[in-house]
Amino acid sequence: MAKTAAFLSKEEEQEIVQAIVEAEKNTSGEVRVHIENHSNKTPLERAQEVFFELKMEATNDRNGVLFYVSVTDKKFAIIGDQGINELVATDFWNATKEIVLNHFKQGAFKQGLVEGILSAGNQLKAYFPYQSDDEDELSNEISKSE
Repeated sequence: MAKTAAFLSKEEEQEIVQAIVEAEKNTSGEVRVHIENHSNKTPLERAQEVFFELKMEATNDRNGVLFYVSVTDKKFAIIGDQGINELVATDFWNATKEIVLNHFKQGAFKQGLVEGILSAGNQLKAYFPYQSDDEDELSNEISKSE
């Protein structure tokens, strides 16, 4: 787990978790981050697999969002669940993806994820506003695998 563990410091991970908490104050959407060392699949294919492995489709409104990072491969994907995809334009995630990638290109991985997560929460607010009875349906912790 050397590459995955070294990708972000514990402090950076906590800042990302805090960004998830902040983003989810704007929306009933659920945000997760998954980091792994390597995958033989395309980032989008692997993100879709991880999405289901993390049971992100189990949210009431099918409004989960996954930020997927493959460290060694230097690959990234962002995907939303069916409830989001049914409401938004096909290019909905492009602006968020660009924010993340621009930071990643400069080696600012934590900053890219933080800003991307906050952007996603802000964008989802229009489709899935925060509800006073909203429950945190998914863990905010970063998941990891080799």
